[in-house]
Amino acid sequence: MLDIEASFGLKHKAKKTKLKVGEGITGWVINSAKSMRIDDVTKDWRYVSIDPRIQSELAVPIEWQSTVIGVLNVDSHQKAHYSLEHEKELEAIAAESAQWLSLAWEFEKLRQQADQLSTLIEIGRTIVSQEDLEKTLEGVVRNAVSFMNANKGKLFLLNPDKTELHLIASCDKDRETMKKEKMTISLSESIFGVVVKKCKPLAIQDIHEESLIHCPELAMEKEMVSFLSVPLVFGSECQGVLALFTAFPHRFSNSQIQLLQTLADLSAVALAKARLLDRIVQTEENLREGERLLSLGLLAAEIAHEIRNPLTVIHMLIHSLKTRIQHDPVSQKDLEVLEKKMIQMNRIVDQVLVLGKATQPSLESLKVEEIIEDVLLLSRHKLAGQKIEVKTSISPSIPKIKAERSQVEQAVLNLILNGAQAMGEGGVLEIIAEIEETETDPYLAIRVKDSGSGMSKGEIEELFVPFLTRKKQGTGLGLAIVQKIMENHRGKVKVSSTLGEGSTFSLLFPLFD
Repeated sequence: MLDIEASFGLKHKAKKTKLKVGEGITGWVINSAKSMRIDDVTKDWRYVSIDPRIQSELAVPIEWQSTVIGVLNVDSHQKAHYSLEHEKELEAIAAESAQWLSLAWEFEKLRQQADQLSTLIEIGRTIVSQEDLEKTLEGVVRNAVSFMNANKGKLFLLNPDKTELHLIASCDKDRETMKKEKMTISLSESIFGVVVKKCKPLAIQDIHEESLIHCPELAMEKEMVSFLSVPLVFGSECQGVLALFTAFPHRFSNSQIQLLQTLADLSAVALAKARLLDRIVQTEENLREGERLLSLGLLAAEIAHEIRNPLTVIHMLIHSLKTRIQHDPVSQKDLEVLEKKMIQMNRIVDQVLVLGKATQPSLESLKVEEIIEDVLLLSRHKLAGQKIEVKTSISPSIPKIKAERSQVEQAVLNLILNGAQAMGEGGVLEIIAEIEETETDPYLAIRVKDSGSGMSKGEIEELFVPFLTRKKQGTGLGLAIVQKIMENHRGKVKVSSTLGEGSTFSLLFPLFD
């Protein structure tokens, strides 16, 4: 396409004229690389009128290194106005103009390269001192739009399943601020899928005519015609795509593709660094938590062992005293209270010892409905005393689980007692057994749902920390033991809670063929 870059004496409307190569006198000069002197434009079929006052025309090619890079054109309101001498003078001016144009283009090219290098260095510095990944990626998109003279830019990242792209940053040239928008695109329904799968750049001159695009979020947007997308690659894996759109048909050059790929590579480095920092922070937290729990576990186990022996002796003495003072009701009652407290202390010691060691459960096929029935039988007096209504819902034909009965009963009992404590006086306790399908494997879920006060997000995060409790009376071991039991059975514990509505604890047991 031929555009009028500079003019003098033309009307404003005429300055917007665009000609195809080969069209009009100017187009013929481009194709033939020869000068043309037309004495009467009205008699030349090739002439395209842009001003009815024009009667004659002289056009000469501007050549540089044997390539026509433009046309120098003069028009006159008089017929046969230009002579051979005029033609030679204009050719001399065109030759000199070619040198100046070449220097100007080279200078502009160097200036652009300097700007690009400066921006790349700045982006590199931002990545090194990165504090905000989102701002870094927004800066990459903004610079890409500016460098390429594009209309819009978008940066997408793959979801963990690598089936969808989520918009992370976008830039609209006509907006002063970065546009915050949400967009999710399926790889199977978009041209981005080609970029991700092949891990190579893709340029399309008109996305509205491209058969590969089935993405209404993009195809229906205005001012999106030409398209260039490059992959964000780190290592050997594609992490996402960086895409640019122009409002007019444009053929992207190799240097533009390479530049956008460089920006995408920097984005991938920024993303990898951010994820690495997150993993480092999480690892440090896990190590600190692991060290704390290990120290607590070792200390608790040592104390439990030291306490158990004297407790055994005291328990034997209590039993001996009960046989001696059978005729003293007051003393008998005191000893009964003391014996109950001894049993309670022994139970705490057992819990600490269970928590401190990883035991391999003795697996057997168990009916879930029988376990629930037995545990409710054990806790019926406590639940009735608190006026708690119990509801059970067990799915028909529910399969058996392979587990150790005593450990499963202890886990379910702990959750029931925990729910009863959360409700206080009155309320509804639901026990549900059903199949839960996950993305990987099916699980048998035993859920204990209470109608208590619920928990905040912070409280949920601290639920399974040993020895940490918000209850006035409690050791902070009950839920930690539940988690330990589920780990021993290669299962999971899930918690969902809403303040003011109650909580649901789910024990997920893996199902084996």
